Amino acid sequence: MELSLKGKRALITAGAGGIGRVMTETFVKAGARVHICDVVPTALFETTKALPGVSATLCDVSDPKQVEQLFAEVRDQLGGLDILINNAGVAGPTAKVEDVSIEDWNRCIDIDLNGMFYCTRLAMPMLKAAGGGSIINLSSAAGRLGFPLRSAYAAAKWGVVGFTKSLAMEAGQDKVRVNAIQPGVVEGERINRVIEAKAKAANISFEAQKQLSLEKVSMRSMVSPQDIANMALYLASDAGHLVTGQAISVCAGTEMLA
Repeated sequence: MELSLKGKRALITAGAGGIGRVMTETFVKAGARVHICDVVPTALFETTKALPGVSATLCDVSDPKQVEQLFAEVRDQLGGLDILINNAGVAGPTAKVEDVSIEDWNRCIDIDLNGMFYCTRLAMPMLKAAGGGSIINLSSAAGRLGFPLRSAYAAAKWGVVGFTKSLAMEAGQDKVRVNAIQPGVVEGERINRVIEAKAKAANISFEAQKQLSLEKVSMRSMVSPQDIANMALYLASDAGHLVTGQAISVCAGTEMLA
């Protein structure tokens, strides 16, 4: 199967760390020209230094004005767009709903869902001008399952799926494919922070909470950022040219989130 992205132009939000950084590396290796954004200046510097062909913008996707500047720079750097990966997101608060502050709730929704809308509305005219393309939205296993103490995050990630499926129906006639990836428990610093917060809320150890998190995963395994990047590569490539409107789980068989 040919998974080349040669000649394709991609924007990856939050592309300088975690899953986004691995996606950036994978897409560059596949031949794409890549522009990234992130909120961490040092991470942007390190990524562009390691991958000299990658261009970058400091941008918080929850701010529409910053997103407008991001897309102005995408046009300048890439001259157009074939692929948008809406990867930016935060874990949000870990607490019972009555203990979640309005500020924490809004911040999670602003980044995880509203930011996706801000980017997509500006990307669509560019994708249409290119004759079609691919949008890949990062949802989560929390976008198909309940997730106790993580109501803001789950609400945002369920919203991503509704946004994805609706946009796929709108955009199909313009040859724009729209899909969501739903990662399970992804290894790395971010999930460690989530596990630590849940362990504290439940008054148990980190290792005990980690074990609970994997008890309802049929393969008893976390997934790697590379596993997610590989699925994104398939969806963005010509191999996935008829896949649209899907929420695809890469989760090692996650049945429940604890």
